[in-house]
Amino acid sequence: MTPPTLRRSEAGYSLIELLVASAVMLVVTGAIFGLMNPSQGMSQATPEVSDLQQRMRVTTDTLFKELVMAGAGTYQGPVTGSLVNFFAPILPRRTGRVNPDPPTVFRPDAITLAYIPNTYSQTTISQPMPPQSSELKVNDQPNCPSGQELCGFVEGMVVLIFDSSGHFDAFEITNVQDSAGHLQHRGQDLTHRYESGATVTQAVSSTIYLDRTTNQLMKYDGGSDERALVDNVVDVQISYFGDPNPPLKPKPAPGDANCLYDSTGNYIGPDVLPTVDGSLAALTPAMLTNGPFCGGGSNQYDPDLLRVRKVRMTVRLQVGSAQLRGTDQTLWRNPGQAQAAPKLVPDYAVTFEVTPRNLNLAR
Repeated sequence: MTPPTLRRSEAGYSLIELLVASAVMLVVTGAIFGLMNPSQGMSQATPEVSDLQQRMRVTTDTLFKELVMAGAGTYQGPVTGSLVNFFAPILPRRTGRVNPDPPTVFRPDAITLAYIPNTYSQTTISQPMPPQSSELKVNDQPNCPSGQELCGFVEGMVVLIFDSSGHFDAFEITNVQDSAGHLQHRGQDLTHRYESGATVTQAVSSTIYLDRTTNQLMKYDGGSDERALVDNVVDVQISYFGDPNPPLKPKPAPGDANCLYDSTGNYIGPDVLPTVDGSLAALTPAMLTNGPFCGGGSNQYDPDLLRVRKVRMTVRLQVGSAQLRGTDQTLWRNPGQAQAAPKLVPDYAVTFEVTPRNLNLAR
């Protein structure tokens, strides 16, 4: 018996038709996954970009607040005015008790700032203080809090002593008595003999620098406190601009000499500089480290540092995960392994300038 003939509509798929259908399905599925993969990469990168921007805000805000206060001096007692009239409150290096840089060093990724905070603890010494002194006797100022002969000085407070010759030193108070404070210098003797009338005041001294080993922006108080401020900072560049006119202060007492005046009172300081940035002059690393030096010991400084009126800083941050950093060394200081564009988060760099108001009072 002959089998019935099947109609075309009842026939199955041919092998060629199945292969074409499978190929079309693979193309469509691949396109769908291709659309999903960038979204996945963006979902990984977006929170890292937000974190990068937040760390930059913290960095610039911290640096701005420190810089804008630099040079703030005493505002009560016989000596008032910006610290720049007495010594250089901005130094391009690390200072303090631990690992201080010598005065001939310029570090583009470190800066030390000094200023006087809002405090009652501002007075003068009543007896000379030689370099080996461990005890400080101060005058009882009219502004001092009632019943406190040491004008509010307390144990653990960081204080600064300076005079009109350009010398300064910092201490940490270890004990307080009725009319004398036992003070400990930063592990060494004083750099100068301070006569009666030298100013002693509570102070803030901070060195902010980049630790290139850990990629952390660090803050050091000059004593024993050193802490990280921001992680994944890969570069800091600091440059300085100053008054083109030479500094006229500090001026020592008649018969004494410093880096600006000889013992007969003749001016021997630096010359007038050409302006390159508005009304300011560029202060190069060589100018800030070639001397002659004011002050003494590790607190010495080049007289051109008395010119500083503006600080320019460039800070560069990277994303924490190497999986989001590409291989291009111009976009990433520390290249990573990322290849796909949606996963790439370039380093973030910001340049800003600060003109410390307390350094510009005399301009």
